[in-house]
Amino acid sequence: MNEVVGKPIDRVDGRLKVTGKATYSAEYFPKNMVYGVLVLSTIAKGRIKNIDSRQAERAPGFVGIMSYKNSMSLHFPQSSDPGSGKFAEKDLLPMQNDRIFYDGQAVAVVMAETFEQAEHAASLVKIGYEIEKPAIKLEENLSTKYKPVSGLGGAKIQVSRGVADAALQTSEVKFEQTYTTPVYHHNAMEPHATVAEWNGDKLMVYDATQSVAGSKNLLSSMLGVPPDKVNVTALYIGGGFGSKGFSWPNTVLTAMAAKQVNRPVKLALARQQMFTTAGRRSQTIQKISFGATSAGKLNAIKHDTTSESSFVDEFVEQAGVATSIIYSCPNVEVSHSLVRLNRGTPCPTRAPGEAPGTYALEVAMDELAFELKMDPVQLRLVNYADTDEDKKKQFSSKSLIECYRRGAEAIGWSQRNPQPRSMREGNYLVGYGMATATYPANRSASSAKAILYADGHAEIMCATQDIGTGTYTVMTQAAADAFGLPVEKIQVKLGNSEYPKGANSGGSQVTASVGPAIRAAALGVLEKLKKMAILDNTSPLHGHKEEDIVASDGRIHLKDNADRGETYTQLLNRQGLQKVEALAKTNVSTRQQTESNPAAAGSADAAAEEESKTNPAVQEDEHVDRKPYTFHSFGAQFVKVLVDPVLNTVKVDKAVAVMDIGKVMNIKLAKNQIMGGMIFGIGMALMEETAYDPNNGRVVTRDLAQYLVPVNADMPQLEVQFIDVPDPYISPIGARGIGEIGITGITVAINNAIYHATGKRVRDLPVTLDKLI
Repeated sequence: MNEVVGKPIDRVDGRLKVTGKATYSAEYFPKNMVYGVLVLSTIAKGRIKNIDSRQAERAPGFVGIMSYKNSMSLHFPQSSDPGSGKFAEKDLLPMQNDRIFYDGQAVAVVMAETFEQAEHAASLVKIGYEIEKPAIKLEENLSTKYKPVSGLGGAKIQVSRGVADAALQTSEVKFEQTYTTPVYHHNAMEPHATVAEWNGDKLMVYDATQSVAGSKNLLSSMLGVPPDKVNVTALYIGGGFGSKGFSWPNTVLTAMAAKQVNRPVKLALARQQMFTTAGRRSQTIQKISFGATSAGKLNAIKHDTTSESSFVDEFVEQAGVATSIIYSCPNVEVSHSLVRLNRGTPCPTRAPGEAPGTYALEVAMDELAFELKMDPVQLRLVNYADTDEDKKKQFSSKSLIECYRRGAEAIGWSQRNPQPRSMREGNYLVGYGMATATYPANRSASSAKAILYADGHAEIMCATQDIGTGTYTVMTQAAADAFGLPVEKIQVKLGNSEYPKGANSGGSQVTASVGPAIRAAALGVLEKLKKMAILDNTSPLHGHKEEDIVASDGRIHLKDNADRGETYTQLLNRQGLQKVEALAKTNVSTRQQTESNPAAAGSADAAAEEESKTNPAVQEDEHVDRKPYTFHSFGAQFVKVLVDPVLNTVKVDKAVAVMDIGKVMNIKLAKNQIMGGMIFGIGMALMEETAYDPNNGRVVTRDLAQYLVPVNADMPQLEVQFIDVPDPYISPIGARGIGEIGITGITVAINNAIYHATGKRVRDLPVTLDKLI
């Protein structure tokens, strides 16, 4: 049987989505449900003096109102890890007091029989405030900056090797510039939405989340409900990009409101509400300093980032996270500082850290190349890092030089005149730019259940989720190959917290984490079949050794004699079994090289841990020595732009991405993912920017009419290539994550191409036409 992993098979959920049969969180309608609508604060800092809901209570269909005055008490979350449940604003549990920390903060929920009635009643609520002076602008509050100890999940954010300052002073060539990025918003197609229903002491929640397992744990913790009494379901998700990786007030407020009115409640955020109550990317100011030889060899790098967070949680945009590993340099200093502002809390956004950080670093590399009169590709080759010099480890796999070569060839780099503003096509100025792409190859512990039925089809269950990226399809392919079955015989079930715990959809880790667990569970089922056949006197495999038996085409048979064997159906029917199942947990992390915490007694995850002790696939995977290796993906982005010299309009004409991401699981979906990241990068480079009113801290660009994103008319010719060499150490399937690397490098390549076309260097994103005058 031919392997299906790597093949461009269609999305297994594609027909459901295009016919409207894929049910998203806002599309559940429990009996007797009411609608909730948030009331948001209209000041950025202060206290609530009074809430006047009298008119709202007289409105048609009004059911109830919940605020800090009558809401249930919450418990502080027990976890700060997204995979175990991360509430986005740990110091602002929703509706527990009268404090206001940013404009657009949730202050009340109004419930009514219909959505329109709830929206109308919410508009009638009058709130009085005691107003205090807010901190609004990053540039005006730099005197308050401080250095945080660590980033999300305890990540190391202050890095130093060698003596960067001394090396800079003695360097033959010195370079220093400052780069800025604005606030960005995720703007997933599907806004956040939650439906909550209590049945006695049991809570059922349908939520748009990137972690059904984490959301379950968080709701259990905050509401004081035992975990086995909470179920979170998210069968389909319309994009997340990090905003659904944390839990925001809407999720827990919906459960609180349902408890208060003793009816199911649906609360769906409007697009405008997403700009204040569902996360964003931090604004950054980044200073890059280089010391180099006249031949371009770096001997000092400093990357100093100042970003901002809210007053109710500490989120660090780790912009310098890639700087310590991307190029070879003996003296490196990476630092991060934070300023607290009266804005909604930031969170991971479309390659957090790497996207804004590689922008600053890689534009600086381009500037250094022009200063040295070197080819930008050659400068990167001169400083190529064969090892992770920060951790003093080998890369598990790295083919970045090949990425540079292929990308340069595909874009026509050899035809590029290095002199800025020297190339034209008709009336347009032509520019070429390039940059390095990189993102960590994350993997974490995951569990799965596999069931093989007597009719020959198999099911997979895992409490991870498909946020629109194709996880259902890729996991179907992985299971099909493990079982030796066609994809039509595989059904993958995700998005239910009752299943064995899988990875959260963040850090580009689901394929690398869940894929090995699904493979191990499927192979666990086959191990049981082999044992049955060996012990069965009537089986053609009776008495043979396990290691001599393999599976393919829905059969188990001898390795050296495919005719000697039987189908799964024949064996199970003879045994009188309707099904055979296996659980597996692969307890592997590429981040800390430590084991995960033991699962709760009696849980599906605990059963998976126990059964995995005798699963050969799990044991082989877990006993790989990964400590000598750093796991990272790399790539190269090349861009050609056309610039109108009169109007200063920029058109990305062609973009090429060549990626080294280990084994490609589905070539069609993989290209789709990288293209999506490249489109994000076009938006980041040329148009996306969140603006705040400097007087009151209110988001001004709070819908898609004012917050601009790329559309079809902005699309260039997109070309995506892969090295497609399995990573031998990350897992038995050899795949690394692909969800976020596509946005790294592309923004820079566009910026660098604009400079090559115009001779005008823009260091403050986005590159709008007024900045090219």
